[in-house]
Amino acid sequence: MRFVALATDYDGTLAHHGKVSPEAVAALDRFRATGRKLVLVTGRELDELLEIFPEIDRFDCVVAENGALLYTPSSGERKSLGEPPPPEFIDALRARGVPVSVGATIVATVEPHETAVLETIRDLGLELQVIFNKGAVMVLPASMNKATGLATALELLGLSPHNVAAIGDAENDHALLHAVEYGVAVANAIETLREAADRASAKDHADAVIELIDDIIAHDLQETPPRKPRRTILLGHTESGEPVCMPPAWTSLLIAGTSGSGKSTLATGVLERLCEQGYQFCVIDPEGDYEDFSAGIVFGNAQRAPSADEVLTALEKPSTNAIVNLVGLALKDRPAFFADLLPQLQTLRAKTGRPHWVLVDETHHLMPREWKPAPLILSRELAGMIYVTVHPDQMSPSVVRAVHWIAALGDDPQGTVQAFAETAEISPPLQVPAPLESGEAVLWRPSSGEAPIKMRVAPCRSDRRRHRRKYAEGELAPERSFYFQGPQGKLNLRAQNLILFLQLADGVDDETWLYHLHAHDYSKWMREYIKNAELGAEVEQVENDASLDARASRKRIREIVETRYTLPASGEGAG
Repeated sequence: MRFVALATDYDGTLAHHGKVSPEAVAALDRFRATGRKLVLVTGRELDELLEIFPEIDRFDCVVAENGALLYTPSSGERKSLGEPPPPEFIDALRARGVPVSVGATIVATVEPHETAVLETIRDLGLELQVIFNKGAVMVLPASMNKATGLATALELLGLSPHNVAAIGDAENDHALLHAVEYGVAVANAIETLREAADRASAKDHADAVIELIDDIIAHDLQETPPRKPRRTILLGHTESGEPVCMPPAWTSLLIAGTSGSGKSTLATGVLERLCEQGYQFCVIDPEGDYEDFSAGIVFGNAQRAPSADEVLTALEKPSTNAIVNLVGLALKDRPAFFADLLPQLQTLRAKTGRPHWVLVDETHHLMPREWKPAPLILSRELAGMIYVTVHPDQMSPSVVRAVHWIAALGDDPQGTVQAFAETAEISPPLQVPAPLESGEAVLWRPSSGEAPIKMRVAPCRSDRRRHRRKYAEGELAPERSFYFQGPQGKLNLRAQNLILFLQLADGVDDETWLYHLHAHDYSKWMREYIKNAELGAEVEQVENDASLDARASRKRIREIVETRYTLPASGEGAG
């Protein structure tokens, strides 16, 4: 379930001439029966509304006075969201003969008295705003409107505006429709609202509300998407500079390619842009690569495994993003933990529509080829997923078949796309753009019928020191550490970070050092497990230089590492 709440205006929308029809009330009851929430957002004063709308108890929250007053019908609790209107302002208006109605925060009148209202605000030097509503003139504290009131109501209900549809008819509904994921203007709405809305209904008043309710119940608005994209997620730019964007819902993305090819840059950039737009995400992080990503709260570390309960509790708050660090679990136990967590995340989604996105790093380990998801998981189409992997052909075919977009990076994008297509049991594209330069990717949407395109990946702004500290001073898992073993395998010296690698490099005998150097083990480790392609490339140049002896090659590799990671003797943070 994506749309879990409806926010509707009252006059001119749900109500006609101040009255709500029995058919509209029945539609509200149908909507509530699905477990969804209702929020009434109106410019009316609350006491007046209570007198004319006895069925107000259908709503979980009421935002009255154009965003200035919050009312909970089930408890009768009222909460003013702004300061009371200044008495001198009301007195001055009445002295000028302006008819006014005064609420807890709002002062209302009608056209053509807006000129007198504006002049009075100016003369008294007040910080107030004037909002129009089809002939009504409302005065409120600055920056207060239907959108701000709705935000407070949604916080109370534990909901995100990205899971809300809204409907209205007048000037003061612009902010409301803009604040939510899907905004609808009724047929009797002012023209500017109809032009701005995601959908302009052909039906007026409550008939448009009923239509919207039935569409949400029937197909969650998936069959009636916004007529023009309003929210998209930037992936990159074409060679001509055109933006390449992905829709924010009903889709999934596979990021695949060789180690050090830039997968984490693309994935992190997508997370950043999701965060900027207020979409909630959950990262499943088997190797601790996101432990310093500031946009999320990290659960678990090398010493302590995360628990599903703490993750789910955190995600109950729409503004919280979760990073589930699995390093504290044994490698063999990580797929089982994820297999238990995923259906719980989907259950939370069914209830709240969140988290909007789940990123699964090292997907081939957590959802391997033999992984067979339960029918319930597949029935929800695994949408809102980002998969990151080196080996798409080692992923579960059921999962691969549910992928809508694939971004292939690295030295062999054609091979990556081919492996994806074979696993998904679909025909591969006739031609895949290649070769790729650093920072480029091939993007393909199999269901579109279009050829793959080359794009330059949009950069991420996150401080890359999040990797640097971990790889310099942290503790990599045993399977990702470097082992000095020598030609006979007599040694087994583990370097779980770069500091220990350099320390052990200085201590091992020349034969052991040169054995791994000539086997290109150092550059391979730095590419695949330190995840730094540039570092690996520089180290490989040293490995290829036959003129360097053990002492000189040790010195040169230390210089390369220290230049990039600034390893301090004090052991303080690197970078």
